[in-house]
Amino acid sequence: MYKHNKQIAFSLAMLIIPWLTVPFMGKKSFFRFLPVASFINLFLSVFSVIANKKRWWKNKNPLFSGVPMDFSFILGPYFVTTLWVFKLTYGSFLKYLITNAVLDYICAFPFYAINKKVGIFEFKKMTRSMWYFICVSLAIIIYGYQYIVEQTIKKANNSQSEL
Repeated sequence: MYKHNKQIAFSLAMLIIPWLTVPFMGKKSFFRFLPVASFINLFLSVFSVIANKKRWWKNKNPLFSGVPMDFSFILGPYFVTTLWVFKLTYGSFLKYLITNAVLDYICAFPFYAINKKVGIFEFKKMTRSMWYFICVSLAIIIYGYQYIVEQTIKKANNSQSEL
């Protein structure tokens, strides 16, 4: 019973604590980078369903029973970190890529070890190195996505100002 309570407390903390930092990012930055954070989290949610079916990993303590994905990670640190990384680095791809490479390493290795030890999450048919490569690859893709979003907004604003 104690272990299960510890797991739930850990999952809830992982979901809630990152969101406590969002007011410090500013409303403008939050809404500017909300589309890219939403896009990658939707992608990661679908990927999680596939990964669970293929037994690439196991979420041992989902917040909602019967839901095969770790919402505490996806909607907590992953979502909020995406917002912060874009706020702090967007405009300098090299800075963005280095920041993501470091954070993805922390996620794939030390953070994974903590999750495994607490009994939240465990890789089965996927390695930590594979997860790291996937995360860095996704980071490159979503930088391009944000660029397209920004160009589309600029184009729409220019069209509006011409009227």
